[in-house]
Amino acid sequence: METLNVRAKSVKPILLRALKVNRPIFIWGAPGIGKSELVEGLVSGGDLGNAMMIDLRLALLEPTDLRGYPFRNPETNTMEWSPPSDLPSQNLADQYDNIVLFLDELNSAPPSVQAAAYQLVLNRRIGQYILPSNVRIVAAGNRETDRGGTFRMPAPLANRFRHINMEVNFEDWAQWAMQNAVHPDVIGYLSFAKGDLFDFDPKSSSQSFATPRSWNFVSEMLDASGFDEADAFEQKVEIAGAIGEGMAIKFVEHRKIASKLPNPEQIIAGEVKTLDTKLSKEISAKYSLVVGLAYELNEMFKQDGINDPFRKALNNVVRFSYDNFEPEMVVFLFKTIMKDYQIRFNVRTDLEKELHKTFSERYTKYIA
Repeated sequence: METLNVRAKSVKPILLRALKVNRPIFIWGAPGIGKSELVEGLVSGGDLGNAMMIDLRLALLEPTDLRGYPFRNPETNTMEWSPPSDLPSQNLADQYDNIVLFLDELNSAPPSVQAAAYQLVLNRRIGQYILPSNVRIVAAGNRETDRGGTFRMPAPLANRFRHINMEVNFEDWAQWAMQNAVHPDVIGYLSFAKGDLFDFDPKSSSQSFATPRSWNFVSEMLDASGFDEADAFEQKVEIAGAIGEGMAIKFVEHRKIASKLPNPEQIIAGEVKTLDTKLSKEISAKYSLVVGLAYELNEMFKQDGINDPFRKALNNVVRFSYDNFEPEMVVFLFKTIMKDYQIRFNVRTDLEKELHKTFSERYTKYIA
């Protein structure tokens, strides 16, 4: 199917416009890139008012799960259909401004289920069930080339949707990751090796491969109690189960080097002012340090906002970055703090005079 490639940042407004005029839309994309999360975020973000999402994994359903079951009405002596419990009732719809009916894995469903879905999408009814007027339909699925066990969608059903092909974009993912507490080591590593965010090859028989979703699995492992106490081999085995052996080897080695860098809390407190000469050459590990520093500043900001302790910590971090980081790394630090974490400090009043002067002379044009 010929569709334009669209990054996640652009999918959201397209999706929102389609939903507001109640036109079904289909999001295509490789496995694990965040299609479901994007729809969930739109519903929970308030753009649709008081809204909820009903997630139907059509690949797991039978046609009767959508149509309901037939039964004989003894009063009329006719066959009727019981209302399907998975679809929103009018009573439920009356409690919300909008309900998003998310037909996930639509093209992985067998043809009999797709036929039932066709009636729902085309006529907004199935059997005796009528879809409430404030229910919006969104569908998603993998492409036929993605080794996802799909069935070709009938042309009449496909023609009922607007179609967009969602692609992976590191900048979009990084912003989401920082706002959703993804482990700094994961963000830091991928900030250096952006191409490793998504490493899916449909021709490969590997069961584990790197996607935004599987990197989130890695983040959860790192946050789990006891993981860092496990030996290196066990860590590698667990991580390889999510992102593949080759990627796991690179990531574990990255963490090994990054662990030798100063703790971000020590830098924030002003206890560490310089990097070891040998460690200063480890660019990938320094990306993790930058993300760790930004993360700790964000934790302070969330707790108390911009106060004197925060300003002191900020100045310690900025001074350390000027003395130890390459210019592009300093720019990355400021962008992470100000754009990804959205800490809108005032450069003129919150930075010490000499730090503000350096910022204005060297970095303002890159941050604006």
